[in-house]
Amino acid sequence: MRRIGIFGGTFDPPHVGHLISAEEVREQMNLEKVLFIPSAVPPLKEISDITDKNIRYEMTKLAVEGNKYFEASDVELKLSSETGGMSYTVNTLLALRAIYHKSQFRLYLIIGMDQLASLDRWYMPQKLFAMSEVIVINKPGWNLQDVKNEYVKQVIPLSVKHLEISSSDIRQRVREGRSIKYLVPESVERFIIKNKLYL
Repeated sequence: MRRIGIFGGTFDPPHVGHLISAEEVREQMNLEKVLFIPSAVPPLKEISDITDKNIRYEMTKLAVEGNKYFEASDVELKLSSETGGMSYTVNTLLALRAIYHKSQFRLYLIIGMDQLASLDRWYMPQKLFAMSEVIVINKPGWNLQDVKNEYVKQVIPLSVKHLEISSSDIRQRVREGRSIKYLVPESVERFIIKNKLYL
């Protein structure tokens, strides 16, 4: 059976922390591949603060180059264009199930501990568990036992190496004219500079 990881996020920009976490999950869970899926319109974030979805997708494609197990997917971007609505993970999983319907597969949704804590605010969260295994990766300052919702016992907790890197910090560094070398892949750094992003 094919084991496919689903790693969603705004990826604004994608950074090496994303790549390292995804690679550790892939290895620990023996996944055939990990799909990096930029969200089109994240329901729980301020839309005005987010870079255009197509630009984030281009950066994500650059970030995953060179790893045969990683693939950037525009499934949420296409869904958003069709519906004009928000990026709901339930709809993403439904679309992926349609894509892979001709083969035996299992989807593994990868989320962070902070996302698990807010899962009751997601759209139809219980359906996530019917359509996928939900993997929760550790995050500094968060403990599984501190999460008080009904979903805690349904997830697969994984411990991965965590780097103190955030997309918001990278954007701030660019605005301040500071280096982002080694925080993002070189191709992403070049793309940011060429397109004058985050200035």
